[in-house]
Amino acid sequence: MSLFGLSWYLNAIMCGISGYIGSRQAMPIVLSGLRCLEYRGYDSAGIAVWDGKHIGLRRTVGNLDNLERLLKKEPLKGVTGIGHTRWATHGKPSEDNAHPHCTENLALVHNGIIENYMELRQKIAKAGRKLKSETDTETLAHLIQMEINRGKEPLSAMRNALKQAVGSYAIIVMCKLTPDRLYVARQGSPLIIGCGNGEQFIASDIPALIPHTQSIVELLDGEIAVVTREGRSISDLTGEKKERRCHTVDWTASVAEKAGFKHFMLKEIFEQPHSIRDTLRGRIFPQKMRISLDGAEEKLKKVFEHLTQITIVACGTSYHAALTGEYLLGDMCELPVVVDTASEYRYRNHFTDPRGLTIAISQSGETADTLAALRLAKKNRSPVLAISNIMGSSVAREADATILTRAGIEIGVASTKAFTTQLTVLCFLGLYWAKLHGKLSKKDFKIISERLLEIPRQIQGILRKSDEIEKIARHFTRSEGFLFLGRGVNYPIALEGALKLKEISYQWAEGYPAGEMKHGPIALIDRGTPVVFLAPDDPRTYHKTISNIEEVKARHATVIALATAGDKELKRLADHIIYIPKTTWFLTPILMAVPLQLFAYHLANLRGKSIDQPRNLAKSVTVE
Repeated sequence: MSLFGLSWYLNAIMCGISGYIGSRQAMPIVLSGLRCLEYRGYDSAGIAVWDGKHIGLRRTVGNLDNLERLLKKEPLKGVTGIGHTRWATHGKPSEDNAHPHCTENLALVHNGIIENYMELRQKIAKAGRKLKSETDTETLAHLIQMEINRGKEPLSAMRNALKQAVGSYAIIVMCKLTPDRLYVARQGSPLIIGCGNGEQFIASDIPALIPHTQSIVELLDGEIAVVTREGRSISDLTGEKKERRCHTVDWTASVAEKAGFKHFMLKEIFEQPHSIRDTLRGRIFPQKMRISLDGAEEKLKKVFEHLTQITIVACGTSYHAALTGEYLLGDMCELPVVVDTASEYRYRNHFTDPRGLTIAISQSGETADTLAALRLAKKNRSPVLAISNIMGSSVAREADATILTRAGIEIGVASTKAFTTQLTVLCFLGLYWAKLHGKLSKKDFKIISERLLEIPRQIQGILRKSDEIEKIARHFTRSEGFLFLGRGVNYPIALEGALKLKEISYQWAEGYPAGEMKHGPIALIDRGTPVVFLAPDDPRTYHKTISNIEEVKARHATVIALATAGDKELKRLADHIIYIPKTTWFLTPILMAVPLQLFAYHLANLRGKSIDQPRNLAKSVTVE
């Protein structure tokens, strides 16, 4: 990562792109696409439409309501249009900095970061052109326009301009010299074309497309497409043609609706029994003593059979799933497991065992740091297994094999069902390897796999306690901070519980191994400090956790305990208690995650926070 890229790391979040070309009015279609992408977060928005003579442009600061009010006063008519929702990175939120950016012949929208934009701005200024914004994006528009002014047709102009750019991009260009087409390109940031009948749709993510079509084509890095009403022509920056067929996604428009829930996050929390059933369906056969891994068992057969170590790389919530996997796979398979945050993985030496395996976990499959770690692992000749929710994503394509979580579309920025389905995959992956290497008896395999199949039903029981958990949350609407503590396999779930609370309620929260409390965090505990304990009846950790609870109670903390159903000891000690159903020790993380998600949701809702679009965050971080 360059110094510039590092300086913008915290703001390197993904915006929304929407485009249309066809015979219908473009404005409402582009706007509806942007609405479907609001979950990514943004602070300004804009749209450009070709009206047959001119490119009409409307941009506003703030949410899409502001843009729609402007468009009611000053509508744009035409059958070709592009739109964008922007998080401010280069330059504050303002109308000038909002996308699309226009020159005399074109309009352009862009996701990503152009790292050498200062150098390009100087080059553009020397050519006598005036930049109107502070953004890196506007440099792309001017570079393409300069190539057009030299006599290049738009596609060649784009190729020449993009060869000068260092960084990442997903762009759509609308040019009035060729009004019957749109030009799109991708490098390191997702861009998808929706295939229609006499019309085409373009978006940065599938939710913007599914109201119109389930037939899609994903651009790959380094590719450019010319999109017309009838279809698309794809090539790379050298001009080499690329053949790509449309494929069908099995999502429907209804999955992007709230279905009566107040927020997408709450809807997705309640979808977890269904999502986990889908994750397990056709994969676990207790009576036959068999587990299916989407063909990964064949693609990586030799690696699986002679496995000596596992490295897992991931970011954010997926990193907490990876940490849980460290306990699950290490204990079940009796193998050394190393977990790295993907953003740190590249900055130290790696001693790769050719008999080892790297697992890359990414909900979107487009997480830039995870993708970079995957590529480094492959460069070091490590086989890579991906765990992802998106078929055809970059991580899934570049890995040697992929296991899909099948969580379905997740709109809420704070991940819920994607997380528990990742945990589910790690559980049956551990079962598969433990059986393969003779670490598990037939009896134990049958018992554990049957209990895993019970998890969706058990989560339904937890979800029925949502009102009870909301009542507990009401006691803490004015609390200034929380401590989340867990041991063993549930320590990473304590981290995830704290992260959920931080993400959507903006409250200070910290997760720690309960045994580390005495090594510093106990200094924070005062009268009334809320401390959340994850204390299932795991015989290896339970009594130690009870001791930790006694210690914080002696300092007058308020204890919220997550315990196994029927636990009377914790009921005596805790101020508030939430029970989870009884299961085997390494399945407890899936069950523990759900009440923590509900607690975070209800507390944020009671505090009036923007739950689906928390500030400064977006669904997929696609720039390093």
